[in-house]
Amino acid sequence: MTNPELDSRLLQEVGNLKNLKSSRRVALVIQYLGTHFHGWQRQKGQRTVQEEIEKVLACIEKRPVTLYGAGRTDAGVHAAAQVAHFETTGSIPPEKWATVLNTQLPKDILVLASAQVDSRWHARFSALWRRYRYTIYTDSQPNLFVRPFAWHYYYAPLDSTKMQAALDPMIGKHDLTAFHRSNSGRAHSWVEVQAAKCVRASVCDSTDRKGAFIHIEIQANGFLYGMVRLLVGLLVQVGKGERSPAEFTQLWVNQRREEVKYAAPPNGLCLLRVGYPEFPFPPEVWFDNQPKFTFWQQTSLF
Repeated sequence: MTNPELDSRLLQEVGNLKNLKSSRRVALVIQYLGTHFHGWQRQKGQRTVQEEIEKVLACIEKRPVTLYGAGRTDAGVHAAAQVAHFETTGSIPPEKWATVLNTQLPKDILVLASAQVDSRWHARFSALWRRYRYTIYTDSQPNLFVRPFAWHYYYAPLDSTKMQAALDPMIGKHDLTAFHRSNSGRAHSWVEVQAAKCVRASVCDSTDRKGAFIHIEIQANGFLYGMVRLLVGLLVQVGKGERSPAEFTQLWVNQRREEVKYAAPPNGLCLLRVGYPEFPFPPEVWFDNQPKFTFWQQTSLF
C-alpha cells in the first residue's frame, strides 16, 4: 500500500536534485545610480538594488532567486561595476542574461555583462579587493549636472597634497576602528589598504592650472560600514588646514573614534570596481566605468 504524502515528498526531492544538478552559476557586472536606492542590501519596506534585481530574476525563473553581491553600498552610493551572482535552472544562455535583465530592470540599474562561472566562485568571498572613488567639487559655482555625483565643498580651499600625505601611512593592514560605524555587525575593524590616492584634476594636460575636482580612491581587501565617507569627512579637515597629516594618522592609529564626527555625503561615493583572481569579463566591462570629472573651465562660445 502506497503513502501518497510520502510519494509526493520523494518526487519533490527528486525534482530538487535534478534542478541542483542542472543549475548554473551566473555572474553579473552591474551599474546603478544610488540616488533613489536605500543601498544595495534587501531591506523590508525600502527600495534596494538587490531586491529590484531579484524581483526580475524571480519573474523570469518562476521561483525565488537570491542575488549575492560583492559588497553592500549605503543609501545614495553609486556603483560603476558592482559584481553579483545567482543560480539559474532555466534555458537562457549565461551571456544573454544581461540583455534579458535590462529589458525589465528600472532605468537606474544597468547590467553591463553576464557570464557563467564555476560553482565554487562567489561574488563576495572570491573577491580579493574592492575600490571606491569619492569625488569632491570645489568650485563656488553650483552645477546641476555635477550634483548627483560629487560633494559640492566650496567653504574653504582644499590642499590635495596634504590630503595625499595623510593617506600615505594608511597603506598596509591596520585596525581602522576610527572609521567604523558603531551599528555595524562586523566583529573586527582590521582592513588591508592596498592603495590610497588623492588627486586634484588639472584644467588640461598641458598646464598646471588647478581644476575644480578632487578624486579620492581607496582600494582594500574589504571595507568597514561607513568607512570611506567617515575617512573623507576627516580628510577634508586636513585639506582645509584644521588638522595636519600627522594628526590625521595619530587619530586612527590611536583609534579615537569619538573624534570622527562627520561623514561625507553619499552622493560623492562610487564603488568603482572589484578584483578577482579569475574573472570572466574583459577590463573594458569593469575596470573604470565611472566617467571622471576632470576640470571645469569657463570658455567663450565665440
